Amino acid sequence: MKVPEDRRYTKDHEWALLEEGRVRVGITDYAQDALGDVVFVQLPEVGAVVEAGGQCSEVESTKSVSEIYAPVAGTIAEVNAELDDSPQLLNEDPYGGGWICVIEPSDPPAVDALLDAAAYTALTST
Repeated sequence: MKVPEDRRYTKDHEWALLEEGRVRVGITDYAQDALGDVVFVQLPEVGAVVEAGGQCSEVESTKSVSEIYAPVAGTIAEVNAELDDSPQLLNEDPYGGGWICVIEPSDPPAVDALLDAAAYTALTST
């Protein structure tokens, strides 16, 4: 299981990558593996305000439907429209082309409070 060092993680298996003051969000390799084949992604609306830990998206797989939670509070600035036609990107490239949205955080330092790669690895190996 891959856990890149350049981002932060939630206990709900989302990742957050701070880029020029904005936070790119996706699900972890662990999450996509647990979900199985992703067949649909409900993207958030650009401009929607999200709370840290609040639902921002939904992913449907051959096994289940899972809510995706915002790792930080803020406003949805961008969504990955490629997922409309290619939801399998979440399985194929969870840390690259499979990102879900970009959040303009209301408190950028909040990203630092999320789990680092070592803590997330420890969480998923128990």
